[in-house]
Amino acid sequence: MMKPICKVLIVDDEILVRQGIKYVLDWEQEGFQIVGEAANGREALNSLPALQPHIILTDIVMPVMDGEEFTRLVKRDYPAIEVIVLSSFSEFHYVRSTFQHGVADYILKPKLEAGALLQVLKKTRERIPELCAAGEQTEAEATPLDTLLGRMLSGYRLPLESEAEVKRQLPHECLALLGWEPVQPATVITIITTELNQRVPGLVQCVIPGTERPGTTIMLMNLQEAHWPQLLEAVYHLADMLAGQEPDVRLILSRRFRSLSELASVRQESDARLQQCRFFQPEQTLLIQPECPEQETQPPKFNLALFTEQVKRQQLTEAFGDLHQHVDALSRQDDGDVYEFKSFLGNIIFNITNLFSHIRELDEGKYGLFRAIDEAGTAEQAMQILEDYLNRIMELTTSAASTQGGNAKMMKLLQYIEEHYAEPLSLTELARHFHFNPSYLSSLFTTHNHEGFKEHLNTVRTDKAAELLRAGEAPIAEVSSMVGYGDHSYFCKVFKKYYGLSPSGYRRQHYGQE
Repeated sequence: MMKPICKVLIVDDEILVRQGIKYVLDWEQEGFQIVGEAANGREALNSLPALQPHIILTDIVMPVMDGEEFTRLVKRDYPAIEVIVLSSFSEFHYVRSTFQHGVADYILKPKLEAGALLQVLKKTRERIPELCAAGEQTEAEATPLDTLLGRMLSGYRLPLESEAEVKRQLPHECLALLGWEPVQPATVITIITTELNQRVPGLVQCVIPGTERPGTTIMLMNLQEAHWPQLLEAVYHLADMLAGQEPDVRLILSRRFRSLSELASVRQESDARLQQCRFFQPEQTLLIQPECPEQETQPPKFNLALFTEQVKRQQLTEAFGDLHQHVDALSRQDDGDVYEFKSFLGNIIFNITNLFSHIRELDEGKYGLFRAIDEAGTAEQAMQILEDYLNRIMELTTSAASTQGGNAKMMKLLQYIEEHYAEPLSLTELARHFHFNPSYLSSLFTTHNHEGFKEHLNTVRTDKAAELLRAGEAPIAEVSSMVGYGDHSYFCKVFKKYYGLSPSGYRRQHYGQE
């Protein structure tokens, strides 16, 4: 005799805690199934109509809606659902209040381990009448279709009798997934299922629990191949209808497939497309995956060398203008990669910050920018972070130029050094070239630059030497002369002062050599 599966929902604002709970037990082996997870009480409450869990594991202290209010609303509206509270010692006064609402038990987070958790879960399962009243049914007969599909979606291989039961309940040759986000009340789910039933003859629908990403509902549809046009028409009609009633809802229809063995891969395709759309086209409310794989378009190339040269020459308007055009083109790609897009922005900020390393404010704030871009929910948000950063650079450089009295002479000096660093430059020769007094030139550097002439020249030369060493072609002695050092030993001494490694050590480190 096989007991029905007990469905569990995890609610905790810490993703590491949720992940820990998911992997602390062999849930299927013990007769349980995690049907979903949520980061706060409000998100969990919205998911209950679709997920229909038997047991909820919930934290107490959470944003948006805490565990105490969530428990009260669950026991009021879904009295059959059992609630187990997760807490720490310091939160026990909150736990005490939840018992007034009828929680089944509590577990202290510091002592959360497999044996204790399983014991509480089994004891709580015994309080649920429908799970304790299992008769002489087989697993396939006792387990609902949505639970079986949820197992398949998570990669679980069904027994032969369960596979046969799934195929019996899905008699048609054509399969597709319909997903929508955010999770909607039961009334919206009813609207969706009713509308599809009315417009697609013989359609079989089943909402699948256990989605890995909270906030999204997935439904499997089974229909005759000949009725696929009616399904497309119905989905378009649904999108128009919901746009007026629930403007925040986004629908995604997968491609057609014929075998349930494709269920997980089709779901992954839909998730990837949904992630792209959510980031690059957040205003789009209906996504229909193409029947044939789309040809991947190559992203436009960005001329980083030209950009770097323009920034070094203080041609910021031109450099940032080209960058804006490139980022805008990346954001408009239909098959754009979210990770690559964010990585590009992060790399640009890293490179620019290095070029303006003398502006301490930029260097200190770069890690906050990396985090902000990583957490950006849309391309527009990420682009705005970059835009604000570039505007700040313009302000700081303009301010610096103003502090220097708009000293065009200083800019010309720095540009000349950048172009002639490999020559035997000295303060006297530079003063002669620009018709300055050497002492005036020395004072000019000290007043209007963050380092003196000698230090600046060494910075430029060692930076160029580092580039050549990374290229890995020229011998170190040759690199020394290429960047303007006639004395090889002096070059090694200066390089180590600026980079903390000898030239050979720097090259080995770059290539990961012992």
